[in-house]
Amino acid sequence: MKEIRVAIAGVGSCSAALVQGWQYYRQTGDSSDVLGLMHPVMGGYHVGDIKFVAAFDVNQKKLGRDLSEAVFTEPNDCIKFSDVDRVGVEVMPGPILDGVAPHMKEPFNAYEESKVKPVDVAKVLRDVGADILMNYLPVGSKLGTRHYAEACLKAGCALVNCIPEFIASDKAWATKFKDAKLPVAGDDIKSQVGATILHRTLVSLFQQRGVKVDKTYQLNLGGNTDFLNMTSEKRLSSKRISKTEAVTSLIPYSVPTRIGPSDYVPFLGDRKICYIYLKGSKFGGVPIEVEVKLTVEDSPNSAGVAVDVIRATKIALDRGVAGPLESISSYCFKHPPVTVSDDVARKWVEEYVEGVRER
Repeated sequence: MKEIRVAIAGVGSCSAALVQGWQYYRQTGDSSDVLGLMHPVMGGYHVGDIKFVAAFDVNQKKLGRDLSEAVFTEPNDCIKFSDVDRVGVEVMPGPILDGVAPHMKEPFNAYEESKVKPVDVAKVLRDVGADILMNYLPVGSKLGTRHYAEACLKAGCALVNCIPEFIASDKAWATKFKDAKLPVAGDDIKSQVGATILHRTLVSLFQQRGVKVDKTYQLNLGGNTDFLNMTSEKRLSSKRISKTEAVTSLIPYSVPTRIGPSDYVPFLGDRKICYIYLKGSKFGGVPIEVEVKLTVEDSPNSAGVAVDVIRATKIALDRGVAGPLESISSYCFKHPPVTVSDDVARKWVEEYVEGVRER
């Protein structure tokens, strides 16, 4: 049986949605009308072909537990939409480094470094034969992300970088993965239908219809640990860059903007609320304004995209494609190596899957 051997760094709510989705879709067929999937089958791979082989975290409550149990362990608050069978993978202690901000020590319940020794990530990835590592560390984990990226290079494992620490879009790191003959996808995963893709769509509509964008903002509220973590502006800088450039890259002139996480509202849990505003000038310089409110369950929104990225990355491994994967990164990430409009990115993905486009 063909399989895609996946390891996870950071067993948080996004991982919980991914693991639940794997269980949920394992028994579905390959019909094009399967609920909730952009690609029921991609390059011959079904979601059920994913096999989880390793998981790393720092939360003492999760360490040593089977992945199927750890994904439902606090502070994870992803909505439960599927039971999960025992996976047979115990969560191992990964290095803490800068993955736990001072104000997150209590909710993350991080292990005491004097008592727990982190595993050798590269050795684990080699031992389990991991094809792909999913980086789901908290936003702001600059050192942590680079530690796992180096581990991938040593272990011969592809990397999918789901957070706004720039690896796939950084020339130096891109070269490292290309030299190691390994694919890398990233950076900062988009949601299936989220704030970024909706904002980009509205901006594209203005552009296509000859309307000048005069100013725009995107304000995001949420109550999960991701939003709590990002109450520290120091951990938020790359996230603001990623989300802002995802929108402004479509506009060929300077526009006043304010885009990014805005506040932590605990009672929202994993529910995310987004407010988008655009002010423009249309025919004759007459003003136009658009205001939109979007409400979503945050974690499943990213998992709907992650299953496509995993399969696209495995296709690259099968074909011997190395370095940044431009098509799937442009389609599925906010800060990809190459930025194009979403319709072009989708076309690139279809061509890539068919083998017409190399990467």
